[in-house]
Amino acid sequence: MRGSAPNATTPLLTTKQHGAVSVFRPEALLREARRQKGLPHEEVPPVCLLDPDGDIVRHLAHQGLARRHGGWACYHSEMVAFDLPSLGAVGVVGCAVGAPYAVLVAEQAFASGCRLLVSVTSSGRIAEDLPAEPHFVLIRRALRDEGTSHHYLPPSTFAEAPRPDLLDRVASRLRAEAPDLLLLEGATWTTDAPFRETEAAIAAARAEGCLAVEMEAAGLYAFAAACNRPVVCFAHVTNAMGLDEGDFEKGEANGSTDALRVLAATVRTFLAKTPPA
Repeated sequence: MRGSAPNATTPLLTTKQHGAVSVFRPEALLREARRQKGLPHEEVPPVCLLDPDGDIVRHLAHQGLARRHGGWACYHSEMVAFDLPSLGAVGVVGCAVGAPYAVLVAEQAFASGCRLLVSVTSSGRIAEDLPAEPHFVLIRRALRDEGTSHHYLPPSTFAEAPRPDLLDRVASRLRAEAPDLLLLEGATWTTDAPFRETEAAIAAARAEGCLAVEMEAAGLYAFAAACNRPVVCFAHVTNAMGLDEGDFEKGEANGSTDALRVLAATVRTFLAKTPPA
């Protein structure tokens, strides 16, 4: 990781023109999807949520709170919408696992009217002193051990959250409104290969100060920085990478109850500084 020379033979690092405009645009994909599927040109809610595990979508459906968004024109996913009390509609895409898929959805969401994207992803503990019980990490930066971020930004060790002031306000509000939720802040390790989390790779991520491992944040933050989009990523630390018996327990409603509290505080923070258009 840090200090290692990049491999000059890999196109991941040698063939990028980060300031160039892409030939293939999300607007074009959405246009053709609408045409082929006969969908209306309907904007998504101004706040969208990525739910990589799909637990929030399933919880909302079970509670009868989710409705299919009829204008979501993505070929690869479905969006449901639900209402956050006093905050309005939120669009949710479930099972958007991994940076390539998460950023594909994020690009299309912002091209469809999204103004804030939040990701709440399950994560495994990296730091040895993290609490054993489920908790949230507000991700400040993510170790770029995946491919997607390198298409948006030049090589660096971390992808930084592009709006730290927004994260500051989110953290303050969460601690004030939900003091019972255990919230940490810091770095995570984003990997494309969860089943290659070797002892050496874990040790290297730990040496970089990473608290947990997940699969989306580096790509999402690189996209957010390159395209000037507000994105806030949380890691819901729920496991020790399967090393403990009874691992992956997330809490009430598979963690959805607490995740929705985190989402609501984030949305309130954003709207307080961003009046409705």
